[in-house]
Amino acid sequence: MGRGDWSRRRFVAALAGTAAAAAGCGESPGPTASTPTKPSTRPSTTSAPPAARAPGAATPSSSPAPTGPRPLHLGTYTSAEDGGTGIGFATYDPATGEVTVGKPLTGVTDPSYLAVHPDGRTLYAVNEREQGAVTAVRLSDRRVLGSRGTGGGAPCHVSVHPGGRWLLSANYGSGSVAVHPLDDSGAIGERADLVTHSTPEPGPGQEGPHAHQIVTSPDGGHVLAVDLGTDTVYSYRLDERTGKLTEVSRAHTRPGAGPRHLTFHPGGRYAYLANEVDNTVAVCAYDTKTGRLSVGGAQSTGTGSGTSYPAQILVTPNGSYAYLANRGHNSLTRYAVEADGARLRLLDTVPVSGDFPRQIAFSPDGALLFAANQRSSTVSVFRVDADSGELRLAGKPFASPVAVCALPL
Repeated sequence: MGRGDWSRRRFVAALAGTAAAAAGCGESPGPTASTPTKPSTRPSTTSAPPAARAPGAATPSSSPAPTGPRPLHLGTYTSAEDGGTGIGFATYDPATGEVTVGKPLTGVTDPSYLAVHPDGRTLYAVNEREQGAVTAVRLSDRRVLGSRGTGGGAPCHVSVHPGGRWLLSANYGSGSVAVHPLDDSGAIGERADLVTHSTPEPGPGQEGPHAHQIVTSPDGGHVLAVDLGTDTVYSYRLDERTGKLTEVSRAHTRPGAGPRHLTFHPGGRYAYLANEVDNTVAVCAYDTKTGRLSVGGAQSTGTGSGTSYPAQILVTPNGSYAYLANRGHNSLTRYAVEADGARLRLLDTVPVSGDFPRQIAFSPDGALLFAANQRSSTVSVFRVDADSGELRLAGKPFASPVAVCALPL
């Protein structure tokens, strides 16, 4: 299976029957950049502020239960056959999981991954095209605040640094990570840094680096980038004054693992890595002082032999259970988290009631889990049992064209 060009992420979906856009469809640039903005001058605090909400993040379970309809944002490929027309907007009932789909925001191309600013006022989307970009949307009136180039191809992940001043994005196609400043309005400024993963050499079957995720550690001290092509997780320090990244450590998986997505245990000392290519997960120890990640042994996904393209792994807000989305197997694997986060114990797998679950996310209180099913163009909603971690489908999955991301707020 070829993995060298920016369209490889859609090619994997095509293997499962997805009709996706060809590489030539992504040759035009993203939306026009807005007037240059300056980074916020708000002073930094000594303690880490609350982390920005990205798909899959959840607030502590002690948070008050939300009432009334809550916002749900949906990512898609606009250039794919039968794809969406922009960012999807919907609402959901936090008690029942029932979803009401609204009118999408058009004019944002291939918004395949979404994140929200810590203050909740601005939504960010990657424009996963050959000439990649990131776009900011003000949520109060759904006004597009502008876009900026990421300096690479096929950006597939975006997150906001907890301080709210820097936007982080990962370019899958070119194996690089980018940093952009954010001003007080949430608008994106000119790129402050771009780091390409030039070493180590690509893993077995890979033609180059493929940055798949960039995320900040729970304590805010380090930024970690997961690269599928080099079988490496890179740890950086972010200079919060200049936006520059300085590499401090590298963690290597076993050759050919193809790491895709990392999520931290709430305790901050352990993280869990989903390996797309060799169909495994791994528990990682994390040193908060040095940023060093130590990757543990490969563990089963419970999906049998063959590659099931694990997509994303999440941990409940109380740190008791973890869930893995398996695209080829069309299932969610449930693990018990033991030894204060140091161990995962496989419990079971449950059908996702959709085809090719590309991404999963918790509602802020952790009571609901949303699964974006790319091939079936649906989103499944599950109730999460707080005691047992069992998942129960909350009604029939709802339609969402080429659903590749769900962000409940």
